[in-house]
Amino acid sequence: MSLYTSTRKKLENITATQAILQGISEEGGLFVPVSIPKIDFNLEEANSWDYKELAYRVIKLFFEDIEEKDLKYCIEHAYDEKFDNEEITPLVTTKTANFLELFHGPTIAFKDMALSILPYFMLTSKKYNKESKDIVILTATSGDTGKAALEGFANVEGTKIIVFFPEEGVSEVQKRQMVTQEGENTLVVGVKGNFDDCQTGVKEIFSDKAFEKEVADKEYKFSSANSINIGRLVPQVVYYFAAYTKLIREGKLKSGEPMNVVVPTGNFGNILAGYYAKNMGLPINKFICASNTNKVLFDFFEEGIYDRNRDFHLTISPSMDILISSNLERLLYHISGEDTKLVTDMMNNLKNEGKYAITESMKNELSDFYGGYADDETTKAYIKKVYEEDGYLMDTHTAVAYAVYDQYTKETEDTVPSVIISTASPYKFTNSVMTAIDSKHEKTDDFTLLEEMHKLIKGDMPQAMDQIAERPIKHQTVCEVSEMKDIVRGFLI
Repeated sequence: MSLYTSTRKKLENITATQAILQGISEEGGLFVPVSIPKIDFNLEEANSWDYKELAYRVIKLFFEDIEEKDLKYCIEHAYDEKFDNEEITPLVTTKTANFLELFHGPTIAFKDMALSILPYFMLTSKKYNKESKDIVILTATSGDTGKAALEGFANVEGTKIIVFFPEEGVSEVQKRQMVTQEGENTLVVGVKGNFDDCQTGVKEIFSDKAFEKEVADKEYKFSSANSINIGRLVPQVVYYFAAYTKLIREGKLKSGEPMNVVVPTGNFGNILAGYYAKNMGLPINKFICASNTNKVLFDFFEEGIYDRNRDFHLTISPSMDILISSNLERLLYHISGEDTKLVTDMMNNLKNEGKYAITESMKNELSDFYGGYADDETTKAYIKKVYEEDGYLMDTHTAVAYAVYDQYTKETEDTVPSVIISTASPYKFTNSVMTAIDSKHEKTDDFTLLEEMHKLIKGDMPQAMDQIAERPIKHQTVCEVSEMKDIVRGFLI
């Protein structure tokens, strides 16, 4: 059976459902597989599968304690008509690039790929572990996780969900999606700070044992919908296999040949899922890690030093405005030879001094990664270029990835077929995208520009955007970082 341990302490006999339910290990580490499973199918065989079948064949290798009928139930109900494309993750090819579109779910962002299924995993885990307490999902978001988690958990019996977002650090559309969320079990809170402040505040709540007992006495148990939860990370592995099979079907590569993946990256969960896919047996040549002006990951790959002691920039790609990439801890665990003491020391250094350095042997394990970054002006230029030359409209995060992809191919002359992971619909960032195409839109608000953008994009406007400006505001709470725990207490107790 697949078992789990912590990045900071060797644990024994932790099942997948226990790890999903708990979210984060008691000492603050992240749950990781004791060993990353190998695929038990050949990639040629996978070409004939639809997304649901592929999801089942990949996820079951990680979550062996979930029975077949229950896992298939989770998958069937996650990837249903909520998605507006039968393929779930269509591959769109332009003259110069292949885009894997992960934004066809209910909130038009890639977080739907995992957060549509996490509530089902959570309830299954609750049943398997005979947990009687209500599950309280605590989540920090840089824009997309929040709405996707709210959409997944709203009105789910036996759960409550509290989402913290940076009040001034998300797009107007992202904010409106969250603060109009319905559901008696939901709470959305703007925080006077950035995403890292929100994420740190949530982690501190998780690690407060006295507070944990206080809420447990009221029959609540904390868990997470962030990608620190292994139940959120594993479903993301699936779409890398989907990308590969689509390239084969389109004749862009033959089974067994490698592909590159280009991933716009903030919290490192998305690209880490690709790393897991490679270690399962998927032929990935290079992980091209694309950052915006908050290029802490670019510097890490260049120097082997992770240093968050720098200016924080608000950019037009806000979901990547992150200086503490939580999921990098999992990669550190794997490339350090599973050295929990070393990982703990590095995480303590990050907390206390704001930085850490990896060893030479760990640097050698990063040869599959290439780091690049694009500032806002470069991002806008590529949105305009690709639209004018190919008629394809990218959101700001996908544009960062495309810019870095272009840098990479010019620098290396690598001709391996590449897939750009397209993480959000341009509808989520209407002002930034439309202004990139024509500066006349600069003073126009996001909601007015929805119709202008709709004229440029063929097909129906996503349901997530339909009449969004008219939806009533349900959540108006704003707090200081220091008040986050009191907000949780007030909602639960």
